[in-house]
Amino acid sequence: MKKTLILATILAAGTAKAQQLLTPELLWKLGRVSAETITPDGKYAVYGVTNYNLTKNSSERNLYQIPLVGGKAEQLTHISGSESVVHIDPATGNLIYLHQGQLWLLEANTKNPKQLTAVDGGLSNVKFSPNGKYLLFSKEVPLKPVLSTDKYKDLDKSTAYIIDDLNYRHWDTWFDGKFSHVFYAPYANGVIGEPIDIMQNEPYFTPQQPFGGAEDMIWSPDSKQIIYVCKKKYGAAYAVSTNTDLYAYNLSTQKTSNLTEGRMGYDVAPTYSGDSRFLAWLSMAEDGYESDKNDLIVRDLGADQTYNLTKDWDETVLSYQWSEDGSCIWFTAAKGGSIHLFSIKLQKALEHVSAKQIEQVTTGDFDITGINGQRGNLLLLSKTDMNHAAELYTFDIKTRALKQLTHVNDDLNGTLAQSKVVGRTTKATDGKDLFSWVIYPPDFDPAKKYPTLLYCQGGPQSPLTQFYSFRWNMQLIAAQGYIILAPNRRGMPGHGVEWNQAISGDWGGQAIQDYLSAIDDLAKESYVDQDRLGAIGASYGGYSVYMLAGVHENRFKTFIAHDGLFDTRSWYGTTEELFFANKELGGAYWDKAATNAYTQFNPINYADKWHTPILIVQGGRDFRVGIEQGLGAFQLAQLKGIKSRLLYLPDENHWVLQPQNALVWQREFFNWLRETL
Repeated sequence: MKKTLILATILAAGTAKAQQLLTPELLWKLGRVSAETITPDGKYAVYGVTNYNLTKNSSERNLYQIPLVGGKAEQLTHISGSESVVHIDPATGNLIYLHQGQLWLLEANTKNPKQLTAVDGGLSNVKFSPNGKYLLFSKEVPLKPVLSTDKYKDLDKSTAYIIDDLNYRHWDTWFDGKFSHVFYAPYANGVIGEPIDIMQNEPYFTPQQPFGGAEDMIWSPDSKQIIYVCKKKYGAAYAVSTNTDLYAYNLSTQKTSNLTEGRMGYDVAPTYSGDSRFLAWLSMAEDGYESDKNDLIVRDLGADQTYNLTKDWDETVLSYQWSEDGSCIWFTAAKGGSIHLFSIKLQKALEHVSAKQIEQVTTGDFDITGINGQRGNLLLLSKTDMNHAAELYTFDIKTRALKQLTHVNDDLNGTLAQSKVVGRTTKATDGKDLFSWVIYPPDFDPAKKYPTLLYCQGGPQSPLTQFYSFRWNMQLIAAQGYIILAPNRRGMPGHGVEWNQAISGDWGGQAIQDYLSAIDDLAKESYVDQDRLGAIGASYGGYSVYMLAGVHENRFKTFIAHDGLFDTRSWYGTTEELFFANKELGGAYWDKAATNAYTQFNPINYADKWHTPILIVQGGRDFRVGIEQGLGAFQLAQLKGIKSRLLYLPDENHWVLQPQNALVWQREFFNWLRETL
C-alpha cells in the first residue's frame, strides 16, 4: 500500500505540469550562491554569485546584498573577476573587498569602487584586526632551490626539478621551493606598512595546503594575538601526518605557543566566542586519519580548561558557529541521508558533557550546507537538495521556520521538471539496514521499465546526502531518463561513528557488498530494466567501479569511472598524501598487515574477469590519483577487446573546474550511456 502511494505521488509530480528537462547547458546557466557575512547593523546579508561564460570558458563572481528580513537584492560589484568581503566598517557601512589579490573600497554612499592597494604578488586570506590597525594575510616565501634555474643561474632555459624529499607535489601543483607563511602588517587608510613574517623562525613550515584558507587564520578579540593552523612538519613527515595544531603568536613578545600540544590529528577552524571567554575549534584524535570523528572542542580561557562537547555523540561535526550571545554553538552534521543544523547549549554542556545536550534543529530531505551568521532570532543558512542549487535561507530560532532569502535561480528552476527523490532501506549482507536515495526521472511512469544507474560516492568517507553537484548532478542524470540509486554504503557519516569508520582497511569488502545488495534490491522493482544496469563514480567511486567490473557477475551492462584507483600498488607509489593511503589501505604494499589491500581488494587483480564496456575519465593534473591509474585501466580494456573510451583532461586535477571541459565531460558521459545502455 505504502509503495503504491509513493509511486502514485511520483507519477503525479511528473505529469502535473509539462516543463523542460534539465540539460548540461541549462545547468551551467545556474548562478552559484555563497554567503559572505551579515552587515554589522544586522540589516543585510552579503553574498556572492558566480556565473559562468561557456564561450569565454571563464567565471565571474560578484557581491550582492539583500535585506535579512527579505526583499530586493542589490548588486554591489560589477568588476570582471571574483570578489570576496574582507571588512565592513560598522560606523560608515563602507565595504572593503579583495579583488585580484588587492584590496578595494566600496563606499556605502557612492557605491563607487576604489582600489586601495597594489601589493606585488597580491594578498590572500586577508583579515582586518578587530582594532582596525593591522592586516593579517598569507604569502608565499621562496626558501629552497628546487627549480634548476634557482640552483644554476647560468642555465636559465632549464626546466628541471631537484628533489630530495617527499611531498614534492600536492593535489595539482609541484613544489617549487616556496612556503606559504602567515604575515601581518600595520594598516591605515589603504596604506600597508612593512609586513612581518610570523613564521620566519620556522621557515620550512606552511599552513595546511591546498584546502586551508582564511578560516585557519584569526585575530584574538583584543588584536594582540594571531591564531593560525599549521602542520609543522616537512617532507616525508608532512606526507604521512595529519597532525595540525593551533598556534598563538603574540604581537608584543613575538613568541609563538602551541595551543593544542598532544592532540594528534587535525585541529582546525578556531573561533572565539563573542565575549572572548572561550576558544572553539574542530579536532580529530588520530594522526594520519583524515576522516576521523570530528569533535567540537571548547577551551575556557580564563579557567584554562578544555571540553570535548561531542565526545559521546555518535556522529561527526562538519562545521560550526557561535551563537550571537555565546550561549550556544550551532553546527552542521550528516544525519541519515541529509545534513542538518544542530545546537548545543554551552553552559549545560560545560556542567555535564553529554550527547543529551545536543539537539537536532532542522529536519527534512535537504542539506544545510553552511551557517553564515546570526542577528537576533535569525540565522543565515545555505540550503540545497538534489533538485536545487544552493540558495540562502533565514532560520527563525523561535518559530523554527526556514524562509528562502535569495532567489537567484528561481526563474530557471520554475521552468525545470523536478525529480522525485525517495529514501529506501535495504538489508545488507550482514543484516544491517542500508539507506539509499533513489532519484526518479521527472516523467516517471511505474508501468514502464527504466535503465538504472548505481552511483558510487567518493571519499570514501564523504557524506552522500541531498547535495547539488554541477558535475555529478542527480537531477540532470534523471532528466535524461535514468533512475539513479545512491546508497549510503559503509564508510559514510550520518549513520554512527562505527558505520563511518568501517571502510578503512576494507575498501573492497563490505562496502562493495553494500553496493551489490542495494542494486539487487532495487532491481526487483518492475520498473527497473534488469538488462540495463550501469555503475558510475569518481575517486573511491571510481575504484568501486573498477572493483565491480571484476566481481559484478554480469549484473551491469556499462561502467563509468572517473579518477579511480585501478592498481592500489602503483597508486601507493605515486599518490602524495601518504597518511591517507596508510590509513585507508592499512599500510604500504610491502607491509604484510596490508596484504588484502594489494591483493583481494586490488581491482587490477580481477583483470581476467573484465568484459563490460567502460568509459574511463582521467585528469592529467590529478596527483591524488595519478594518471597511471586511468591509463592502466584503459589499456587493459583495449587489449582485451572491451568496448572502452578514455576521456583525458590534461589540465584538470581530481575535479573538473574549467567550464568547457566540464561540458565535454557531461556530453561524453551521456553519449556513453546512450551507446552502451
